[in-house]
Amino acid sequence: MASTIQVRVDDELKAKSDELFKDLGTDTTTAIRMFLTQALAVNGFPFEIKRASATPYQALTELELLEKLEKSREHAAQGMFRDAEEVSCDMRAKYGL
Repeated sequence: MASTIQVRVDDELKAKSDELFKDLGTDTTTAIRMFLTQALAVNGFPFEIKRASATPYQALTELELLEKLEKSREHAAQGMFRDAEEVSCDMRAKYGL
């Protein structure tokens, strides 16, 4: 026996999804069936779900990281640094930690 699931979606979303799945060699119904199968296989969503960050950070390249590290060493040598406890207190106050 097979069950039917009905979902209302925006016309544009449906059209774009249909086109995407057709290009991938399947259809929207099969894609939804695949989603449900994978959800059961992983015992949850088959992809990461998270809130969008208000301030997204991008990963640094190794060269960028080394440049920043060198700059921080130069600042430290010039006495341009703050006590870690002071920074922690500021972060707790700013982010409610």
